[in-house]
Amino acid sequence: MLRVVQCWDDGVEDDLRLIEILRRHRATATFNLNPGLHDATRGHGWSFRGLKQVRRLARDELVSAYAGFTIANHTVTHPRPLDIPLEQWRREVEDGRKQLQDLFGQPILGFAYPFGTNDEATADVVRAAGHIYGRTTGKATPCLPAADLARWAPDCHFLAPDFWERLAAAKASPAGVFYFWGHSYELVTEEDWAAFDAKLARLAADPDMRWAELTDVVSGL
Repeated sequence: MLRVVQCWDDGVEDDLRLIEILRRHRATATFNLNPGLHDATRGHGWSFRGLKQVRRLARDELVSAYAGFTIANHTVTHPRPLDIPLEQWRREVEDGRKQLQDLFGQPILGFAYPFGTNDEATADVVRAAGHIYGRTTGKATPCLPAADLARWAPDCHFLAPDFWERLAAAKASPAGVFYFWGHSYELVTEEDWAAFDAKLARLAADPDMRWAELTDVVSGL
């Protein structure tokens, strides 16, 4: 039985629509958040490739918006890991975890590197802060076994052109895990949203797969 795990970054408005689709297909997911970038109102916006405006959810929305889903640490303010001093990186990682645990009242065990970049020193900080894995933005099929779970590459991005081929390869691997990731704001058009809904429907209808939690997969290794 293939266990399918997924995670989504940045805590943006489009997550609300994404969550509706996830719930309809009874899919589990982890959301990687930056607690220092959520204000009293929706903001911290930017333009995604000139195609749409993106805004982060308001801080008071977070607990209700992500109810029933797993939360992971994405640092306090989303810096580039290798562009700041290591002590600043340590504060970003440790404070991000603490703030999220205080806000959500749940253990924060997962981590996602902003921009996916990392090295051994930044990974050591992630480990020492109490995380059981750190997700990069690389690709590795199968995603398990991993040489280092603190620098863990998923199978692919959710929009990868070879998504289904990578899933088939993961099915054939002894680990039996398929891991994809993304940002909900990358769904720009109605056709994009419909295609993602169809993708989850196809996954949910597959008798040889089941949704799983990232933390459960890692804890069971």
